Amino acid sequence: MTDMIFREAVRADLPAVISLLADDVLGKTRDFTEVDEVYERAFADIRADPRNQLIVAEQGGDLVGCLQITYIPGLGRHGAERSLIEAVRVRSDRRGQGLGRELMTWAIDQARHRGCALVQLTTDKSRADAHRFYLGLGFVASHEGMKLPL
Repeated sequence: MTDMIFREAVRADLPAVISLLADDVLGKTRDFTEVDEVYERAFADIRADPRNQLIVAEQGGDLVGCLQITYIPGLGRHGAERSLIEAVRVRSDRRGQGLGRELMTWAIDQARHRGCALVQLTTDKSRADAHRFYLGLGFVASHEGMKLPL
């Protein structure tokens, strides 16, 4: 896909990004499709934080995918920085065409270029297709993740 553009999201992308988040089996139960003050604040916080990037994939002027990258400094692994990738989404009519692979490969290359020691992500246990996708990219299910809703 040579005409794919990956770039940081701008405010005008916010409606399309939240639509991507909600256009998902799990997302439709926890995300909304209308921009409200909570989404506005979260977007502003991401943009203001130099260790966070909300990335969109654009093709032919259409926003077709997104993900968020957070760079985490740490003392472990001899002071290594790691890249955390979250909220990976591809528009439903574009899934299965290699866009997700291209988007993730781009994000991994960004982490490598930055000097990160590793890239990590979490994926819901119910997402069997996502697990196969990430394993195919070389990720290893090396840890058990836990969450505590607040």
